[in-house]
Amino acid sequence: MQPILLVDDSPTVLMGLADILRNAGYSVETANSAEAALAVLKRKLPLKLMIADYHMPGRNGVALIREARRIEPYRLLPILMLTTESQQESRDAAKAAGATGWLVKPVAGDGLVSLVAQFSSCA
Repeated sequence: MQPILLVDDSPTVLMGLADILRNAGYSVETANSAEAALAVLKRKLPLKLMIADYHMPGRNGVALIREARRIEPYRLLPILMLTTESQQESRDAAKAAGATGWLVKPVAGDGLVSLVAQFSSCA
């Protein structure tokens, strides 16, 4: 089964989302920074979906998505931006970088699993 890559600098968020998805039967890879996520992506691991936090130290989620889109296997990978942001300009920046969708924290478990099922069926 192709894994979902979760990227968030918060260990609590990362663990919580990973547990929800694993309990729903998904395989999950995690990264605690954009740099760690890029290391995973450079291995060209076949992925079902990536969920990336918007605000992270160093490279933010928008920069991560922009870089991910340059790596051949991930040009069309569904990528969801995870954030507390609700401003339209932030959404526009994420979309321009190649984000497929937007998740606002906190994310309810049922809603997350449902959304992941929709997007991961495209991969």
